[in-house]
Amino acid sequence: MSHTASPVHSSGPSGGAEGSSIDPQGTVGFDTDSLSLMEDELTISIATLADDDLAEEIHRLLPQLSKTAVFDRGILNRMVENESVDLFLARLAGRVVGMATLVTFPIPTGLRGHIDDVVVDEAARGRGIARQLLEAMIVRARAVAVRSLDLTSRPSRESAIRLYEASGFKRRDSVLFRYQSVDSDRIRA
Repeated sequence: MSHTASPVHSSGPSGGAEGSSIDPQGTVGFDTDSLSLMEDELTISIATLADDDLAEEIHRLLPQLSKTAVFDRGILNRMVENESVDLFLARLAGRVVGMATLVTFPIPTGLRGHIDDVVVDEAARGRGIARQLLEAMIVRARAVAVRSLDLTSRPSRESAIRLYEASGFKRRDSVLFRYQSVDSDRIRA
């Protein structure tokens, strides 16, 4: 387990979460006695420090998420330091093979959550990693009493959409808008 993340849960080759829990303070955790030392063990954790190793891993995954995304170490640092942002990391044999971001924020109608930037390394796809990232984020959202949890997906990402629907997300009759900054070189799709 890396020193840059707090554990959420762990699973062995079967892909099922083992020992995941929520402590009385509402944080997600797990029982370390349930961990095995299997080489292909998947662990899901929340990043707590953006060190050089994590920055390299994110930089490697980012092009698989978006061809136009540009890695920014300062943004990564701000994410990890922000109490409203949880960067979930999926690791196999210590290597980051997936990530997703959960952002929670209060508005007058309650605490809301949004999931963004879900990506699994192409070499590790088909093992249920995205599903386990989603499950961990849902557990975390429940632990902090999020009223609703939203995400968006391009229509072309059919397998991702099937996963989201199988995980309990429902399509909404809504229109998505995006304001593109005048300084469009800094804002990427």
